Amino acid sequence: MYTHEIQLRVRYADTDKMGFAYYGNYPRYYEIARVESFRSLGYPYKEMEESGVGMPVLDMSVKYLAPARYDDLLTIKLIIPEMPRARMRFLYEISNEEGKLINTGETILAFMNLETGRPVKMPDRMQKMLIPFFQDPA
Repeated sequence: MYTHEIQLRVRYADTDKMGFAYYGNYPRYYEIARVESFRSLGYPYKEMEESGVGMPVLDMSVKYLAPARYDDLLTIKLIIPEMPRARMRFLYEISNEEGKLINTGETILAFMNLETGRPVKMPDRMQKMLIPFFQDPA
């Protein structure tokens, strides 16, 4: 299993009239966590796209447990629970500064050839980076 955490602060522009983080921002928070996790692995998403591979979202679910508010510092934990193949499943847990879990989510993305729009397997470079996280410790 692979995990990565990032922190981000809820900006004023992210809030609605009630001062809560607008519900539509959570998929953006998920995307930020995905992009930063790839960067931390040493394979920035930009480089993957430059190699001709993209990752469209196929499915997404979001569960709102409690609101985030303006200026809250959020911790977004991204989890890749199984070794990807042609699709990659991500789980998300968002907690506030007090450590309270306020949101969970899941996305499924596919690897796609950007030129043809056809599915492809996970890039070899990414596979080599992820394998150590999914090997059984002996």
